[in-house]
Amino acid sequence: MSDKKKKKLTPTQQEYQAFAKAREPARPVWKNCIRAFWVGGFICLIGQGISEFYTTFFDFNERTAGNPTVATLIFISVLLTGFGVYDHLAQFAGAGSAVPVTGFANSIASAAIEHRSEGYVLGVGGNMFKLAGSVIVFGVFAAFVVALVKTIVIMLGGA
Repeated sequence: MSDKKKKKLTPTQQEYQAFAKAREPARPVWKNCIRAFWVGGFICLIGQGISEFYTTFFDFNERTAGNPTVATLIFISVLLTGFGVYDHLAQFAGAGSAVPVTGFANSIASAAIEHRSEGYVLGVGGNMFKLAGSVIVFGVFAAFVVALVKTIVIMLGGA
């Protein structure tokens, strides 16, 4: 916030802000980053193992194994959300569990579980995509921009 937009605080308000800031617990940023890195990496390791399972035991190659791998990860995430396990993992790992596709599935499933008492249409259907809606819109927009840039590059005779 610029200095012009800052609200002038009274001495009592300034004193209270100093008091509150002195008692605010320090955030363990490095510890949180390490947790997020390891948990996110472990989720990706599980995804790689599932992908290898599909290429070894089914008729998939490395390129076609991606869709069933993502579907399996989403299913596992929704199942763990339903049992209340994913919430504990998310509290421990932070962004490490929120960034992969499992975090997206968790956000949809937890909203559906939370609002199921309001009915299937207005409760589950109406509230399921509130949190995930912005992610979907951004993903669609980003895909559009990438496709547009790729089309322009191809039309100009590039790769």
